[in-house]
Amino acid sequence: MQKIALLGSTGSIGTSTLSVISRFPDRFNLVALSTNSNIGLLSLQARRFRPRAACVVDTKKAGRFRGMKGMKLYEGEQGLQRMLEDVKIDTLVVGIVGSSALLPILTSLNKIKTLILANKEALVIAGDIIIRKAKKMGVKILPVDSEHSAIFQCLESRRPSEIKKIYLTGSGGPLLRLSKKAFKDMSPERAIDHPKWKMGKKISVDSATMMNKGLEVIEAHHLFGVEIDQIEVLIHPETLVHSMVEFVDGSILAQMGRCDMRMPIQYALTYPRRFGSPVKGVSFSSLETIHFYLPDFKKFPCLEIAYDVARRGGTRPCVLNASNEVAVERFLRHEIRFTDIPRVIGKVLRAHRAIKDPGLKDILETERWARRKTGEFME
Repeated sequence: MQKIALLGSTGSIGTSTLSVISRFPDRFNLVALSTNSNIGLLSLQARRFRPRAACVVDTKKAGRFRGMKGMKLYEGEQGLQRMLEDVKIDTLVVGIVGSSALLPILTSLNKIKTLILANKEALVIAGDIIIRKAKKMGVKILPVDSEHSAIFQCLESRRPSEIKKIYLTGSGGPLLRLSKKAFKDMSPERAIDHPKWKMGKKISVDSATMMNKGLEVIEAHHLFGVEIDQIEVLIHPETLVHSMVEFVDGSILAQMGRCDMRMPIQYALTYPRRFGSPVKGVSFSSLETIHFYLPDFKKFPCLEIAYDVARRGGTRPCVLNASNEVAVERFLRHEIRFTDIPRVIGKVLRAHRAIKDPGLKDILETERWARRKTGEFME
């Protein structure tokens, strides 16, 4: 029985993870849950799965949460780290969005066997630190993002020297067919209306700007030990091919399947074995054509900015992520325009004095600086 802690249990990744766990009661024991503020759904989940512990990060909401007998409740971001220290865990599933996942991940690496990662921001801002510590502690990192799970499945422990290129596919987001002129008056409601995936608001905006693909490029660099210029983004509107790997001998492997997060989540939880799932297969005979396009960097400047930052490294990816999080939050509140997002990020990056090989303290200080500077520029 794997003892599993699930961070972000009330989000889309969290609910899909619970759907998978519920199908394997003889394999998985859910021992801890967390939510930011959705205490209603957390209460339902706690009653069904009966974990030993739960955490509500929003301290205002935590006081209103009524736990169950025998379940310990933790509050706030520090409470989340204490929960991970106190509860015996084999596998940590990280489904929370944003850089707030960094410290819980680093805390857990001291005690877990497997880290199942659906959060890309932590690797973006501190990938070298996380990968180094995971290797030192003997912790396996298994990706859950559909693209990175696809790459992982294509590679299956092959050496980085055998990889010629990684093709990171993406649907192109909700604005793929829209002209760049229409971006100026883009509303948050339109930007988060993704044609393929049901996701949170922040990641949906990242998909619309294609910053999401930029962050995924940096994530793939850390996960698979390849150079940035070995990673190529391809727009694939049908979302049938989740990613591909080309090897030095010219052969290419692709992982394909329907758009259902239960598939990569289940594979990560049961790795290296595969079990049956309710996800339907693909009817190849009904496919007429599938398409692949190179992204338009002029139309989606966030992707070009992310590639430049990835190549230059240091604390720049931390600045990129922090500035993007603040700018997207302001856009969702109708305080800036959609087109202001890359403009503000670029301005903050130009003001930053990068540190080449940062430690954790440097990362945390840089993130605070980038958030503050982004706010100043938007004012």
